Amino acid sequence: MFENLSSKLDKAFKTLKGQGRISDINVAATVKEIRKALVDADVNYKVAKTVTDKIRDEALGKEVLISVQPGQLLVKIVHEELTKLMGETKQDINIKGDPAIILIAGLQGSGKTTFSGKLANYLKKTGRNVLLVACDIYRPAAIDQLKVLGEQVGVEVYAEPENKNAVQIAKNAIQHAKNTNKKIVIVDTAGRLAIDEQMMREIAEVKKAIAPTETLFVVDSMTGQDAVNTAKTFNERLNFDGVVLTKLDGDSRGGAALSIRSVVEKPIKFISTGEKMEAIDLFYPDRMASRILGMGDVISLVEKAQQAFDEDEARRINQQIRKNQFNFDDFISQLEQIKKMGNIKDLVSMIPGVSKMMKDVEIDDDAFKPIEAIIRSMTKKERANPDMIDGSRRRRIAAGSGTSIQQVNNLMKQFGDMRKMMRSMSQMGSGKDALRKMKNMGK
Repeated sequence: MFENLSSKLDKAFKTLKGQGRISDINVAATVKEIRKALVDADVNYKVAKTVTDKIRDEALGKEVLISVQPGQLLVKIVHEELTKLMGETKQDINIKGDPAIILIAGLQGSGKTTFSGKLANYLKKTGRNVLLVACDIYRPAAIDQLKVLGEQVGVEVYAEPENKNAVQIAKNAIQHAKNTNKKIVIVDTAGRLAIDEQMMREIAEVKKAIAPTETLFVVDSMTGQDAVNTAKTFNERLNFDGVVLTKLDGDSRGGAALSIRSVVEKPIKFISTGEKMEAIDLFYPDRMASRILGMGDVISLVEKAQQAFDEDEARRINQQIRKNQFNFDDFISQLEQIKKMGNIKDLVSMIPGVSKMMKDVEIDDDAFKPIEAIIRSMTKKERANPDMIDGSRRRRIAAGSGTSIQQVNNLMKQFGDMRKMMRSMSQMGSGKDALRKMKNMGK
């Protein structure tokens, strides 16, 4: 996410290395590089100029504190200004009403329907009954796509395939929601390849007819300034409540995320990456600023882990580790939990410092497939008792999984090393005792 922008900003900060004070001369060169990096990232030029002027004014004459390098001080200033630019604080979605009605708008191809499914899944986890409504009456297979997504997340989809009146479908859906005690209605509307009057009139009529409590505009973040311009046009007609940025796992330069709040004056409420139904996050301006600056986002990583990992399963695994009985069934269970957390490269970028190290490394979500194939080629007894897997068994497992004996041997060795490490950590206890033992390990 935003690798190119992060790299260029990091290069700009290095201009101040070795300086004892941020001065007019050295800050001018740095701010120029920052502005260039933002414009290259497809940030609106006026927005880029405004924010870099603020950075310059804030930075000029700042004394560098003891043990704090000028570059570090400027990173702090840039972080604060980027956070302000993107809205300062998280903005929650409005789900008041009985039912609460959420209208989803945007161009075709922006990811509206997929986001609708993700949002339904997200809100369902809060314990509310959700209804998805198929109001895209133009795009072939749009209704089928929404039904597939609804089935994946366990949410009912209301559709009238023969009806070509989007307003009537939406009104009928609201009545159906009331009759079936649905507390949230998500209305997926039609998009077009470009803005046209028919589309704008139809979406405006749908909004007027159902009076949504929340209207979200979905934009493809990969389209940069085009996304910002489209959002501005939609807002003039719809006066939407918030923005959703999709496809942030693609080759996104960051322009939409950094410009849209300032230009449209509407908050970004959600970000979305990948196709998995769990790949949706609330938008935190300060956390996004940290990720853009290569500082990671540990808080979001922990939150994702908490959502993905089952507490009972975690306790069971911990007991297995303590008894030195952690096996391949436990291991593959943990893999499944990790995969639920979302795009692997996106998760790695949340770890401070790692995003810079991994910027040129391709991390494929399919990286776990050979490991899973090897484990699933084992018998139930072998998975439960890894120590019994000898040479002949390894050859059979390699043949059954379509991998090499070397790959099986590597997995067995890595699994053995991991079990030893996990066992050692579990024996260290917790709190101050664990810290004391960790300090003594290197002595």
